[in-house]
Amino acid sequence: MLRAIRIRPGPPARSLRGHPWAFLGEVDVAGPPPVDGDCVELTDPKGRCLGAGLWNGKSQIAWRRYSRRPISLDGALLEELVTAAVQRRAGKPVCRLVWSEADSLPGLVIDRYNDLLTVQALTCGIDRRLPQILDILQRLLKPREIVLRNDAATRKLEGLDQHIRTASGQPLAPCWMEVGGVQASVDLMGGQKTGMYLDQLDQHARVAQLAKGRRVLDAFCNQGGFGLACAKAGATSVLGLDSSEDAVVAARAAAERNGLNAQFEVANVFDWFTEHREATYDLIILDPPPFARSKDSVPGAVRGYKELNLRALRLLSPGGILATYSCSHRVTEEMYLELIEDAASDARREAVVLERTSQPADHPVLLNFPESRYLKGFIIEIRA
Repeated sequence: MLRAIRIRPGPPARSLRGHPWAFLGEVDVAGPPPVDGDCVELTDPKGRCLGAGLWNGKSQIAWRRYSRRPISLDGALLEELVTAAVQRRAGKPVCRLVWSEADSLPGLVIDRYNDLLTVQALTCGIDRRLPQILDILQRLLKPREIVLRNDAATRKLEGLDQHIRTASGQPLAPCWMEVGGVQASVDLMGGQKTGMYLDQLDQHARVAQLAKGRRVLDAFCNQGGFGLACAKAGATSVLGLDSSEDAVVAARAAAERNGLNAQFEVANVFDWFTEHREATYDLIILDPPPFARSKDSVPGAVRGYKELNLRALRLLSPGGILATYSCSHRVTEEMYLELIEDAASDARREAVVLERTSQPADHPVLLNFPESRYLKGFIIEIRA
């Protein structure tokens, strides 16, 4: 039987409406507090069960749900949840295998790169169960290596240390592998995120379908995912821009290895747009990092996104395409569309929305958990 805590009477907590988190100030704990990382039942003020979650009194998010039932995560349930998440991504050699609350495993992120896995434990409860999780993964998938990418800053908020290591204890060098039909250099020990960004792989392929015969600008190109896909699809020219020298070096190496005609430059994208106001492109991709990392930063982020889209719209030829994305979960899809509309008005461009885009199926959206709904985008055609 699980230890129980209760939501305090007062302003309704989001967990009463299905949100999987309860904050420290929202709960009453009778007696000594639970041990950090323990499984704890949460009830409403009348004692009705809201589910079972992982407890951490060091974090402002003190309780994170993994089940609607008052059941322990240890034992059979942990293996059931990991197995179910893996089976939902069956047939995808490069993908996100487990995505935290959206897979009922709060704080666990697992990415698959063919026969290699990366594992992130972002909560105390998951960190405590890493040995069992690694054992499950070894039995399910028999990976060549598992990299523990426990370097995320959010671990500090859980009272955890930061480190990167392999499960075997042996070093793992970067390697070339096919990702989305292109050979890419993947560095699971030192690359950004868990080696590369996996949430835009579907969009790389979709935008590439529009690239043949077009002059392409890939802004915030990172390791060149969009640009390389467009070059392979027959773009007339490709220029990728990113502020990270390491990312640009990786993109250039990938272009050479794949025999693709694509150029990549280290640049501040905003400054580049200012300095190249006379340039013209037929397809521009905007895929910047998140601009709104807190509630207070949203107004500034909206201004930044609008200015970025405005500058891109001014460089597009008639009939040109803008593929524009935001990964700031605090900037909603409707907010993003509105700022693009404002940018099109200021640029005096007639534009139509060809497609609305979202995050792929391996990054599922959990209802009543807006934090899991973060990636949105629009593919827009310039009519005049």
